[in-house]
Amino acid sequence: MDSSAADGPHSGPGPAANPLGHGPVLLLTGARLADGRVVDVRISGDRIQAVGTVGSLGPLPALPGAPTVTTGARIDLTGYLLLPAPAEAHAHYDTAFSAALPAPPPDTPADLTRRVTEAALTSLGYGATAQRTHVRIGDVHGLRRLEAVLTARQALRGLAELQAVAMPRLLTGRAGADGRAQLRDALKLGATAAGGCPELDPDPAGYVQVLLDAAREADCPVDLHTTAADHARLARLAGALAPLRPRVTLGPCGALARGAAAALATSGVRVVCLPQNGGCTGLEGRSSGLRPGLLRELVEARVPLAAGSGALRDPSNPVGRADPLEAAYLLAASGELDADAAYDAVANQARSALGLPLVRVDAGFPAELLAVRGDSLAGALAGGHSRLVVHSGRVVSRTSAVREFADTVALALPRQSGSTGGG
Repeated sequence: MDSSAADGPHSGPGPAANPLGHGPVLLLTGARLADGRVVDVRISGDRIQAVGTVGSLGPLPALPGAPTVTTGARIDLTGYLLLPAPAEAHAHYDTAFSAALPAPPPDTPADLTRRVTEAALTSLGYGATAQRTHVRIGDVHGLRRLEAVLTARQALRGLAELQAVAMPRLLTGRAGADGRAQLRDALKLGATAAGGCPELDPDPAGYVQVLLDAAREADCPVDLHTTAADHARLARLAGALAPLRPRVTLGPCGALARGAAAALATSGVRVVCLPQNGGCTGLEGRSSGLRPGLLRELVEARVPLAAGSGALRDPSNPVGRADPLEAAYLLAASGELDADAAYDAVANQARSALGLPLVRVDAGFPAELLAVRGDSLAGALAGGHSRLVVHSGRVVSRTSAVREFADTVALALPRQSGSTGGG
């Protein structure tokens, strides 16, 4: 059998050989950037300290009167593309992995926390160092699901940044009294943003007003669900949300009416689409996915566009995945975005939707990086399985794919150690 070993990035010798336990300095060598340059990248703390030609970067220079810092790891990224780390802009971890569970799924604190943590780690393994999950509150759920997300967020500190959007179903009238109280409590408890779906409330405009008042009081962003199918309703929604811009996000907008993108552009809101199937538990009914031409209309109208995964193996999408590169691949495969724009939608555009600073592979920027096997961005989107993830200057996840072939005649088989197109 012709076999290639698990061909991940190689660390230097000594105590730092395990890249998941490196010291205060991390040196990434031989990495290819999206613009084709091959560079070394030195990371100190949670920032990129220097980017230079291969072999040009040594240990971190000493401060006056202090010894040169040499502790850390050297990781060979030959054959890998180094990119700003993606972010998960729209997920539903409180229902993750529930498609195969009895209906309704068990909602014990232990089970919820386990599934949320597993979902977050799954996304992190694919490269998402920052993640936002929408969480149902109120009704029979109370704050139980949010508490599970916040428990997981604390456990994941140092591995990934996890944000929670509190999502009540009803907010207006007598029926919405519980939702209003639960929303205030959720934001005090630590929810990152206020959300929900106005279309599910008998008074959508009233729902938005209650949400805006709560967001202003808590000084937090708003992240809402909408199909955006009704042009007039969308225009009213966008107008009502304008006072809080740019801290407003709408998604998945999969049924956006033709010509309605201009209303979103003038309101200054950001859209997060869900390329897998447009499905998530924040909307009721069967998802129709993204209609043809939608992405191009949003881009041409200059609407800030990010992409997320949505459902992760819950009833909305039993085969849902938490892979940002899958979302970017689907955006590019549609023919409406090129590879660069598609990846930007799951990387810096997604980070902007989460209120996080942008990342470039350049000195001074946050050390939030993804190394994925491939010689180009198109190649990485088409088949980059081996990945190394850096969060806050630390290697926090590493996936090494193995490709094997049976013995055959003298054909030049693609091996992982020699292939740069995928694996």
